[in-house]
Amino acid sequence: MSEPESPVTELGTDDGEATVPEQPPAARNWLARNRTRVAVVAATGSFVAAGAFAGAAAQPYLMDRATVATKMKIAETAASAITTLWSYTPDDMDTLSDRSARYLGGDFEHQYRTFVDAIAATNKQAKVSSDTQVVGAAVESLPGGAAGTEATAIVYTNTTSTTAQSSSIPAMKYLSYRLELKRYGRDWRVTRMTTITSLDLTPKL
Repeated sequence: MSEPESPVTELGTDDGEATVPEQPPAARNWLARNRTRVAVVAATGSFVAAGAFAGAAAQPYLMDRATVATKMKIAETAASAITTLWSYTPDDMDTLSDRSARYLGGDFEHQYRTFVDAIAATNKQAKVSSDTQVVGAAVESLPGGAAGTEATAIVYTNTTSTTAQSSSIPAMKYLSYRLELKRYGRDWRVTRMTTITSLDLTPKL
C-alpha cells in the first residue's frame, strides 16, 4: 500500500538538495494583515473566559454582602421601634402613637394605638415617664436572605420608669422582645411583638 502524497511538493535544486518552497505571496500577505486580528481574538477569548469566572466567583460574595446589609437594616429598625414604643413622658404621650406608626405594620399598628389610647390619660395624670435604652439587637431569622420579605429579630433593653410618687426611686427593668417584621417596599415594619424576658431590677429599700 503506497504512502499518501505529501501536501507539500518538493522541487529539486541545482545541487540535488530538496527544499520546501516559500509560502505564496498571497498567503504571506494575508497572515501579515491578520496577525494582529488573530492575536486580539485570542486575547478577547481569554478575557471573556476570565471575566465569566470572576463573575461566578464574586456572586456569592455579593449575595452575602446584600444579606448582611439587610440584616443590619432589620436590626436597626427593630431597635429604633422598641426605643420609640417604650420611651415617653407626660408631655409627649399624646403623640406617641403617631411617632411609633412609622415602625409598625399590619394589625399591630392598630393594636398598639388602642393600647396607648387606653393608658394615656392615666399615665399623664400619674406623670409616668419611661426611658428605654437598647443594649443589643440581632436578627434571628431571615428566610430568603436579602430578597426575603419576612424576618424575626431579638431586642434587649433596659427600661427606667418614674411616676410623680416614685421619682426619687425609678423602677428599672431588663426586658427582651421578639419582633416579627415584614418588608413594606424598601422599609421593614414590626407586625408582632412578644416579651421573652422581664426582670425587675428596681432597688429594694
